[in-house]
Amino acid sequence: MADRNFDDIVDKFAKNIYGTTKGKIREAVVWQDLTQLLSSQFEGKTLKILDAGGGEGHFSRKLAEMGHQVILCDLSEEMLERGSELAKEQGISDNMRFVHCAVQDIAQYIDEPVDLVLFHAVLEWISDQKYAIEQLVDIIRPEGVFSVMFYNANGLVMRNAILGNFHLATPHIQRRRKRSLSPQNPLFPHQVDAWLGECNMQIIGKSGVRVFHDYLQSRQLQQKDFPALLALEQQYCREEPYISMGRYVHVMARKQIQKDDL
Repeated sequence: MADRNFDDIVDKFAKNIYGTTKGKIREAVVWQDLTQLLSSQFEGKTLKILDAGGGEGHFSRKLAEMGHQVILCDLSEEMLERGSELAKEQGISDNMRFVHCAVQDIAQYIDEPVDLVLFHAVLEWISDQKYAIEQLVDIIRPEGVFSVMFYNANGLVMRNAILGNFHLATPHIQRRRKRSLSPQNPLFPHQVDAWLGECNMQIIGKSGVRVFHDYLQSRQLQQKDFPALLALEQQYCREEPYISMGRYVHVMARKQIQKDDL
C-alpha cells in the first residue's frame, strides 16, 4: 500500500479536519497537551520543531507565532502551498520552512537534531509504520520530545459495535472508500508504545482525543451543547479507560540520553 497523498481532496480535508465539532475537540485537546508540554519541558526556550506530515500547518503556524522555528513537511504539495500562503498572511514566514517530501525522507533536509517532532494523524496512512517512527525519532535530540497522534483501533471497534456494524468491528477490515478521510491502518496503543520503547523513548504523557463525541447516538447532541461536551472531553481525556477508547490517541515521549550522548 502506498502512503496517502491528500492532493486529490485538499478542500474536503481542510473543511473536515478543523471545521467540525470533531476538529474543534481535536484541536483543543492536542493544543492543551502541547502548551503544557512546552511549559513543563521547554520553558522559555525557542525551539526547533518539525511538523511531519502537517498538511497546511495548523499547529505549525501556532508554534511559529510563538517564536519557534518550524519545519513543515508533507507529501501534498497543494497543502504546503496553502500553508505557505497562510504563513505569509500571518507574518510568520521567517519562522517557517516548507519541505515537500515524505516524512520518512525528511532527515536529508535537516542539518541538526530538532527539539520537538509533531506527527499527528499521519501514522495510520503509512504502510511501514514502525519505520516511519524510527526515522523521525532518529532526528530528535537527546531529551527532545516526540508528539505522535494516531487513529486508535480500540475506538474503531467500539464505534462500529455501537452502530451495529458488527462485520466492521475489527481494525483490519479494508475500507472501501479509498478517497475518504477514514484511515486505512488504525493502530492499537500498546503497539505504538512498544515501538517507542524500542526507540529509547520514554512516554511522558497521553491523551484520548474524542473520548465521548463519536459515541453519542445523535449528531444533534454533538452540536446542541458543544461547550459542555468539550469541557467533558478535556476533563477526562487524560484518564483511563477514556484514553484507550479515544478515536485518536496522542502520545508524548521524551528521547532518553544514552551513554554515547554523554
